Amino acid sequence: MITRISRKPLIALCIMHYALLISVALTSCNLDEHPRDQIAEEEAFSNADALFRNTVATLYNYIGGNDDGQGLQGTCRGIYDLQTFGSDEAMIPTRGNDWYDGEIWQDMYRHSWTPGHPMMKESWLYLYKVITLCNRSIEQLDAHSRLLNLADLTSYKAEVRSIRAICYWYLLDLFARVPIITSTDKSINQIQQAERSQVFDFVVSELMESWPHLSSEISVHRGDFYARVTQSVAIFVLAKLMLNAEVYADDDWTDAGRPDGSKMQFDIDGQVMNAWEATIYYCDILDEEFRFRLADTYRDNFAVHNDNSPENIWIIPMDKDLYYNEMQYMYRSWHYRHAAAYGFSGENGTCATLKALQVFDYGTDQQDARFYDNYWADEVYDYDGDLVLDRAGNPLRYYPWEVKLYLGGSPYVESAGARMKKYEVDKNGTKDGKLIDNDIVLFRFADALLMRAEAKLRNGMDGQADFDAVRLRAGMSEREISLNTLLDERLLELCWEGWRRQDLIRFGQYESLFEGDMYDEKVNERDHHTTVFPIPGDIITLNPNLTQNKGY
Repeated sequence: MITRISRKPLIALCIMHYALLISVALTSCNLDEHPRDQIAEEEAFSNADALFRNTVATLYNYIGGNDDGQGLQGTCRGIYDLQTFGSDEAMIPTRGNDWYDGEIWQDMYRHSWTPGHPMMKESWLYLYKVITLCNRSIEQLDAHSRLLNLADLTSYKAEVRSIRAICYWYLLDLFARVPIITSTDKSINQIQQAERSQVFDFVVSELMESWPHLSSEISVHRGDFYARVTQSVAIFVLAKLMLNAEVYADDDWTDAGRPDGSKMQFDIDGQVMNAWEATIYYCDILDEEFRFRLADTYRDNFAVHNDNSPENIWIIPMDKDLYYNEMQYMYRSWHYRHAAAYGFSGENGTCATLKALQVFDYGTDQQDARFYDNYWADEVYDYDGDLVLDRAGNPLRYYPWEVKLYLGGSPYVESAGARMKKYEVDKNGTKDGKLIDNDIVLFRFADALLMRAEAKLRNGMDGQADFDAVRLRAGMSEREISLNTLLDERLLELCWEGWRRQDLIRFGQYESLFEGDMYDEKVNERDHHTTVFPIPGDIITLNPNLTQNKGY
């Protein structure tokens, strides 16, 4: 049986008052948008099945999304865009009058964002909305525990705690210093801002305590646990937390130092490990106990029907007949005529940076085999292999090297930049190609192999085998592992997957690429304050207990 994640919330939980208390600053109760969809609380919690559906299953309505700022991936102006467009991976140039949008995309590229940037506020609101729902779900599970046996109660609470911990992980990664709230009865005076290391410790302890009680089923397989947080999902996040422990345990990222991952200690299953050993430990579990493996081909992971990938670990479920979840990224990247040739609309926006082209060795004899798996460049063809024509009737061609932040007056205003190709096009997609059947990939095993390779290298061990495995699957030759080649490999393998900002920060290479083609001065990033986003200004206005991150 497939546990279907309904297109409509199973119960609408109006939590406006609490949302204000935690300074989420919702102007209307967006969890109460469809009054006719509501059911009475007595019905929602009348039996064990209803209790599960209305406390656990309903949370998965918020992992994906269709509105701006909602979901972990798939929509625009949210978490994925913060992780992608402030990095050296991708950009949205201003194309004449298109994509100016109040300079929000230019600010991301220049790292000139302020506490008023809308994407930061949208991400904060979204993550705390899900956290609030999780807190409410835990309270309802406790209040109606008589309906469940102890094993189910423990498992359900562990699943909700894990979802909440994952949301706090994103807050930790993006904003660093955030309130930790685990109940819905806090007053405004009780809500305090935790330091980054405290949030890190909280997320690690929540996942360590919860994961043994989760299902051992593989989340990407259709069935009762399809798209849910299972053991392997939580273990992947623990590996990420350990790999980034030096960053996440650092309460002052504007000074010259960080904690030393080789000297940090974690008690894991009765063993004391440093951060790198812990990363290896969790990646070993994914490899040896859950038997994840690389798919036969790179593109198998992103095919229209990719729910049986042996490599994908956690996904956002996509089914045009069942869910509202959307994938908007290819739609906003492609030229108008390119998209029209495939039967949907395009917004002619997102493209690769010059730095990404350099890492891929685009246009050289050493060009990485994954380039054309991830990008449209040069001539563009339709389903039948025929050339697509531009708006003047000439063959449409993308010019990757002509991209720059401001394209006004350029002959390449519409055609500059290599465009996203990551996912196989679903010929039966609807809503201009945004409702498709390709599950959106959040976590996959190739990433775990690269994490393990990096942790081994940082710990003075040999990570060459894992590094080579990823390259060989892609049809590339072996390459000597080093921190520099690892960082490049992570872009080559994982571009368009939302990891680049986090990787650059961990490697100490996060800075703007802006070279002043419109403004004379670059943002001063010598203190590394831009490695953490500012707390949204509206949030601080509502909660006097919160203070702004340094540098803003």
